[in-house]
This record gives sequence, structure tokens and C-alpha cells, in this order.
Amino acid sequence: MPPSPITGLEVDLVLGLDNLPPLRSDRVQTSSELLGSDTVRMLLRSHQDAVWILENLGVGCRQPDMIKAFRAFEADGLAVVYDGRIYLTRDLINQALSRAPGLDDFFVPLNSYFIGGTAPYIYDDERGQGGVMPTTAHAARIADLAAELPAVSGMGRGIKLKGEVEQMTIMDEHCPKPLYVAVTSERSLAKAVELWERRGNVMIVFCLTRPPVQVNENFSETFVQVVRAGLPVFISAMPMGGISAPFCYNGILAMTHAEVMFGITAAQLINPGVTVIHGGYPTIADPRIEYNPHYGLKSHQLLNILMAHLNLMLDLPSIQSAGTTHEEHPTPKAYADARLGQALCKKYGVHMIRHPFAFLRYLIDFSIAKLEKAATEFLEVKPEDAPEVEMPVYDERGLESLQKIGLASYMDDPLTTANLGRVFVD
Repeated sequence: MPPSPITGLEVDLVLGLDNLPPLRSDRVQTSSELLGSDTVRMLLRSHQDAVWILENLGVGCRQPDMIKAFRAFEADGLAVVYDGRIYLTRDLINQALSRAPGLDDFFVPLNSYFIGGTAPYIYDDERGQGGVMPTTAHAARIADLAAELPAVSGMGRGIKLKGEVEQMTIMDEHCPKPLYVAVTSERSLAKAVELWERRGNVMIVFCLTRPPVQVNENFSETFVQVVRAGLPVFISAMPMGGISAPFCYNGILAMTHAEVMFGITAAQLINPGVTVIHGGYPTIADPRIEYNPHYGLKSHQLLNILMAHLNLMLDLPSIQSAGTTHEEHPTPKAYADARLGQALCKKYGVHMIRHPFAFLRYLIDFSIAKLEKAATEFLEVKPEDAPEVEMPVYDERGLESLQKIGLASYMDDPLTTANLGRVFVD
């Protein structure tokens, strides 16, 4: 039996917060011990800010089944569908969170590390250059390593083949560990259902939203079909601080969390009780590299670990990103970046982590040699190897930016310029 949930009133007494959904008491205690009560308060306030986003900014959506699901709650004052956007209330979100299966019902244990992501290219480790088109032989080799390497708990695709069904078949035949796959057609949906019914350890990944808080209609129809089929859905969202989210820890976390909570709520309305994995992937736009994402920052690793802690307190299965690098080649620094991210995850704890072994700059190239070495070195990484980090506290200006900028760009937000060189700098 899971621990008794801690109520909003109890959190109010301890942390000075209210209007929170029930939380797992053991996870609140663990997060408080590891992160400090001020940072836990920041995370829970980020949840409140995410609710503000969904209540006041809403989510752009044209998918008819989703719209119909939310319209059913308009008469009760729990949702509003207006001018192409869906507005959710706190009560409806809390209902959805209470219906979603929690950590104790999920098939992947805490502190699991996946070969994940979807690189368009393979890195040629012999020639020392990227940009090689992946083949079925590459896919089979990656799946074999996923099965063999003790550090690897499961796998996503790693690389992208043209044939989704072919890639699912390779993953299934070569790796018995948990998988996550993409579904974009009736054929791949049928294959995913067959895998789920036979294996029972499969997740379907969706990038359901895109900036500015808008459903990605390229995937929305298939998302509805997968949810109706009862398959576990892994909802990825990647707002970038300084572009599509405020440039502070709680600002990025709130925007990321809001997008995923929309997906969780939509899934529970369409098929109550379906398993949903919070794949919020908060990302930093670095002005030093023309506002591109910087995956090598220590603060990027910490940001994703904090996202995991918020989800664990909410009793949500959770998969984030860490162990990544900004190196274009598998240099000594690329391996040091992997060890740094891995050590931080081991020190503070996570649920599932993707990208910790094989990827290079911008997750464009997948190095099989880096996968083998980084996953082997992972076994020797210890929590005490983690660097010191300054745990962030709540920045009041994050919500102020959300209220002022809303759905516009955060590049010219005064908070972005005020925080340049002050946060997200290692």
C-alpha cells in the first residue's frame, strides 16, 4: 500500500501553501531532506503557477475529441472552451491527478536510466564525424546493448528509422526491458497494442504540445486513439526558458508542468484510469549560443531533477533528461558531462532518465561508442561525485512574467535580461 497522502492543509501548515492536490507524504519528506524545504516550497508553488497558466492562458486545441471531452465539464464550471482554447480549472486538474495511476502501479522502478531520445543521425565513431543515416543494423546494435548493459533500465528508439513498425519489431526482438516507442499511424498503433498485450512494459511517447501552450495537431488524433486503446502514454513537453517560458527555475518548471498536466487531464477525461507518464523536459535557451538549448549545463541537469521531484510528490510516473552534453564529439568533456549529470541524479534521486549515455550536441547524433563507455562508467559513479549546487528558491518575478508576457516571446522579458549571467550559468 502507498503511504497516506499528505493533504493540502498539512502542506499549508508545514510550508505555508494551500490549494494543493493530495501529495505523497513519503516523497514530500524525501524531497525536503534532499533539496531543502525552501526548494520544495518553490516546486509546489510552481505547480500552483502551472494551474494558473491552465486557468488563465488555456491551451490552444482543435482536436474534436479533446474539445468534446472538456465541453462536457463546462456546465459544472470545471472547464471553458472558447475561441480555440481550452481553459481548465484547479478542481478538474485535481480530479485528473487523483484518477491517474501512481508510482506503485507502474512497471519501472525509481532511479532507472533509459537509452532514450530520437537522434536523426548516427555518429561515425571510427571517422569521428556525425551525420550518418541510421540503419536497421544500428537499431539492432543499440537494442542489443540496451539488453546487455546493467546500467540500462530500458530504451526508447535512440535513433529514428523510417519504418515505425520495423523499429518496434527490432526493439522487441532484441531487448526485453521496458520500451517506449512512437505511434503515428494505424499500423504502428496495432503493433503497439500487440506489444502491450504481450509484454506489458511499453509506453507510447507524444510531444503533445508546442509553444505557445498549443496542442501539436500533428499528433493529437493519434494521441486520442492511443489513450482510448488504454496504452500507457508518455507526454513530453519542452518549453525553453528565455523563449517560451520565464527565465527562472520556477518559470520554466511551471510552463513545462502546465503543458503536461493538460495532457494528463485530457487523457483521464478520454479514458479514466489510463497510465500517464509525466515527460516534462524543461530546457534552457542560452543567449551565449544564440538562444539555442544548452544541454550541457549543470543547471539543465538540476532543472530536470527538480521536475522529477515535483512529479514524485504528486505520485506521477516521471521521465526527465540528464547526463547530456553540448559537445559535438565524444570528447573527455562529453564523458565528464555524462558523469556529472548521472552523479546529480544518484545524489538527489529521480524516477526515469532519458539521454544519459549516448547523445551529442542538441541530441542530433547518437554515438554507440559513447553509449557503451558512458553506461559502463555509470556503474562507478557515486552520489558523492556530484558537484555542489545552489538549490533555487521561488522567484516571484516568474509568475509576474507569466501574467505579463502570457503567450508571447520571453526573449525581451525584463526577467530574462535581469537573470542573464545570474541563473543557469555554471
